[in-house]
Amino acid sequence: MLWLEPSPGLGGLLPVLLALLGIARAEVWMPHPQEQAPVPGALSRKESFLLLSLHNRLRSRVHPPAANMQRMDWSESLARLAQARAALCGTPGPSPASALHVGWNEQLQPAGLASFAEVVSLWFAEGQRYSHAAAECAHNATCARYTQLVWATSSQLGCGRHLCSMGQAAVEAFVCAYSPGGNWEVNGKTIVPYKKGAWCSLCTASVSGCFKAWDHAGGLCEVPRNPCRMSCRNHGHLNVSTCHCHCPPGYTGRYCQVRCSVQCVHGRFREEECSCVCDVGYGGAQCATKVHFPFHTCDLRIDGDCFMVSSEADTYYGAKLKCQRKGGLLAQIESQKVQDILAFYLGRLETTNEVTDSDFETRNFWIGLTYKTAKDSFRWTTGEHQAFTSFAFGQPDNQGFGNCVELQASAAFNWNDQRCKTRNRYICQFAQEHISRWDPGP
Repeated sequence: MLWLEPSPGLGGLLPVLLALLGIARAEVWMPHPQEQAPVPGALSRKESFLLLSLHNRLRSRVHPPAANMQRMDWSESLARLAQARAALCGTPGPSPASALHVGWNEQLQPAGLASFAEVVSLWFAEGQRYSHAAAECAHNATCARYTQLVWATSSQLGCGRHLCSMGQAAVEAFVCAYSPGGNWEVNGKTIVPYKKGAWCSLCTASVSGCFKAWDHAGGLCEVPRNPCRMSCRNHGHLNVSTCHCHCPPGYTGRYCQVRCSVQCVHGRFREEECSCVCDVGYGGAQCATKVHFPFHTCDLRIDGDCFMVSSEADTYYGAKLKCQRKGGLLAQIESQKVQDILAFYLGRLETTNEVTDSDFETRNFWIGLTYKTAKDSFRWTTGEHQAFTSFAFGQPDNQGFGNCVELQASAAFNWNDQRCKTRNRYICQFAQEHISRWDPGP
């Protein structure tokens, strides 16, 4: 290990010597377990991000390609250690005993000569003098900083920079810390930094993802901490095996993003949708509105139930609320008979019906069926499991985004899963109990 001792006798030769000086070493050093605020003079968040991105970009461009190269993550603990190391300006410092191996790349050079990114690129350029097949560097050349930068199992990075004053010269110290470290030796010879092969072909079971960025030539093994590529809000818990959020009380939605504080005055609360299923004779979002009968006539009566086809368009949840205000539900189709009759009726409407609101995006109709991620199945508005099905060929095909079900005109009014924000017309259904209130009798 070479350390530079400042000496007044160096004079003008100091900048030249410093420009040629680079240090790579590995030692035992334990980062502090708690991520604290960066120390004064530390790299900004933007600089940290750029250095991390550069490391990953360079690691994905090694030749020959790497089969087990891991993607790096930024560590504030390592960054603090690197910043403290840079502040030593090349003088030896204490090395606390610990059990975690950390590797170091260090560079001292005249202030303002190069940016940190350019310094890292110079470290990587050492690879031009490294033979992966022979596992050695060219004669009278150094490659230790290159091999540490591309050490496959190093997955944590932290860097620091410090402006130093040595005699009359101003120099900069650039330091990067890597964990776990690299540059292991066997019989006095450093082993190869990575395994040659197709990108990500030798990722271990615990590092099973393959990270590919748009500007990366190859792939980097990554720990699949969140293979679902999603997060749960409001302290919800993500089940990574099912990619479903388990929401705390008071929240609902796919990401626990909906605050749920509905109180059903005359009805039953459905936590999955944060909504009410109203008792007969009541409507509104909280089932607090007394519905006065009669208020309309049925478009269709099937087995005693009344079906009303809207002449206006709305989103799925807007349509659901409008049916509920009238004391009904979005249509619940539970038999082939109901499906056939509705399909026939809607087919006739296409050419004969006048709509009062043409603000609809399709010629399709909402029914009261939605995909529930927590249940991993389609459920009716009442919460019942969907037993009968009439999905069109190839459907449902987009459950992650199209969670609401429509009767699709282009598929003879068979079912299709659609985005809930789409504006469709809709079908309301009223059960026998409602109809008995509309017709009080003699």
